[in-house]
Amino acid sequence: MFYTKDRKTGQLFDQWHYLGPKRRKLLDESWAGLFREKILPELPVERMIPFFSPDMGRPTKELYAVLGAILFQQIFDLTDEETVSQMAFNLQWYYALDNPEESDGVKYICPKTLWSMRNTLTDNDLDTVLFEKITDTLAKVFEVDTSKQRIDSVHIKSNMRRLGRIGILVRCLHKFLVNLKRQYKELFDTLPQELVEKYLSEKAVACFSLVKPSDTERTLASVSKDLFQVVQHFMDDPQVKAMHSYSLLLRVLNEQCRVKETADGQLVEIAVKPSKEIPSDSLQNPSDPDAGYSGHKGQGYQVQIMETYSTAAEEEASTPKLELITHVQVESAHQSDAQALIPALEATAERGMDPEEVLADAVYGSDENCEVAKTMGVEVVSPVMGTPTEKVLLLAEFESAESGQVLQCPQGYAPVKVKGKKNRYTAAFDSESCLHCPRRSACPVVPGKKPFYLRYDRKAVRLAQRRAREETPEFRDRYRFRAGIEGTISAYDARTGVKQLRVRGFEAVRFCATLKATGVNIFRATVVRRALMEAPEAFVGEKPGLCQAIFIFKERCATLWGRLQRFMAPVGTYENFEPIFAR
Repeated sequence: MFYTKDRKTGQLFDQWHYLGPKRRKLLDESWAGLFREKILPELPVERMIPFFSPDMGRPTKELYAVLGAILFQQIFDLTDEETVSQMAFNLQWYYALDNPEESDGVKYICPKTLWSMRNTLTDNDLDTVLFEKITDTLAKVFEVDTSKQRIDSVHIKSNMRRLGRIGILVRCLHKFLVNLKRQYKELFDTLPQELVEKYLSEKAVACFSLVKPSDTERTLASVSKDLFQVVQHFMDDPQVKAMHSYSLLLRVLNEQCRVKETADGQLVEIAVKPSKEIPSDSLQNPSDPDAGYSGHKGQGYQVQIMETYSTAAEEEASTPKLELITHVQVESAHQSDAQALIPALEATAERGMDPEEVLADAVYGSDENCEVAKTMGVEVVSPVMGTPTEKVLLLAEFESAESGQVLQCPQGYAPVKVKGKKNRYTAAFDSESCLHCPRRSACPVVPGKKPFYLRYDRKAVRLAQRRAREETPEFRDRYRFRAGIEGTISAYDARTGVKQLRVRGFEAVRFCATLKATGVNIFRATVVRRALMEAPEAFVGEKPGLCQAIFIFKERCATLWGRLQRFMAPVGTYENFEPIFAR
């Protein structure tokens, strides 16, 4: 049975009156005050209600407090035991969750409850809902301008050991033998005793880490043959084939070895593949089959982050602006950044936080991405990959029409003839003009049988024009703000420990990385809120403390007015009080 408190209706009397003014001020200016005032009432508790009965069973812990505790655990990178302790004794957590009551039922949560609630959120992708709800709330409260954004990725690691090729094969065999012995003892006994003794015990498996470099190839071939033997032994057994650990054996065999099959599907021979033929999405560790491999950063996952940013003029303004992470997407490490831009734009557009301009690395700024983004009303500001030649740069100086046809060359000569087919064009120039051209050596126009020809396509012209713009001061001035996202990534790790997680598996990694990004937004919003409270111009010349007290008084009056309307409506006498509360 689910249990929640009404967090949207304010309290008539202050339940935190026992705190002194100095401690209360510290709490109000901290992340706890922001969370209690703006975020707590907006937590998507209603998304958890369908997983509990409305009238049967023992009541759950108060769901707003549970969601807050799970979020705080990821923000502050705590273990389950540390989370239970903070929930029980941390005054900031009490204040953030608006729990002034002193009772175990309110301030204690057992590790099992924390674990089961977290699994419910993870299995139903509610971490993404939580991130979007909190981010949208902060964007509305602080009036965040989302027209300018930037995107980049960060490599993160799950709690798995880094294994070489031999280690991957050995660990897969060990895991399969352990599971087979537990589930199907009779089938386990049919395996050769020598093979079982070689891979079953942890002590025997540890011996493979002592292999000399000179013996690596021989050991890898030997382990591959053993794995092949086990796969063949149970190939026709439906019970074993249904085991997850057996499917990992098949996956590793296909990724690491070349297997020859007969016409009837029987495996007859194997050979170890060279390292360069191993795919980047191959199995890295049987304990985390979702992790991938990046040749640049190694094993693990990556997080795509898109955030808003402020220009130099906005940074110099007296009113501070909130830079907000608007999109988080967790991927396996082998995924290319080039495929992440358009999904990020689509995801933010669905929430009404789509940008008009995005700064990105060269990998994101492919011509295909730029053209698709243009149809979405987004300009991608990104350098072009590769080193341009002088001929490529000169192509941008050719004047062309919107249809793609060249009108004249940089020297002012018009083509004799232009032919086009789909997106490819051929422009013919007079040979006499080209032979005496002072820029002939660097010109992309090449001699033909009679005229000189320029063969190009629309994509080549667009890339050439982008390369030419990269050399301008205007581009450098716009693009320099992309570097700011590196500071975001650094703070993302320093504040939340995202680069080294305690969990394994895609869903668990996504859950942690998404909520930790939510924490970065909360910390940033706290800094901006404190600056706004202390800025004299934000209070129209009034003293900040006095104006803050006036704001609190007005909120209390609004709450009292709502209650007065409800309780005195049957009598009809509350109209006489309306002018007072209106002032």
